[in-house]
Amino acid sequence: MFCNRVKEFLSQKGVEFTERDITVDDLALAELEELGYMTTPVMVIDGEVVIGFDRERLEHLLGA
Repeated sequence: MFCNRVKEFLSQKGVEFTERDITVDDLALAELEELGYMTTPVMVIDGEVVIGFDRERLEHLLGA
């Protein structure tokens, strides 16, 4: 649910992103585990981790 909201938000802002599906991509799952999270969505923006759809934090990190 929140994954779709994040994708829609980023698309509306014209932000390029790479979607990774942990249900089919073992490397993506391993990277998520390395970050210490087992929930989605997780975004990494300039080294900053954002969990879930946190509009304020996303806008801040994206300079919107």
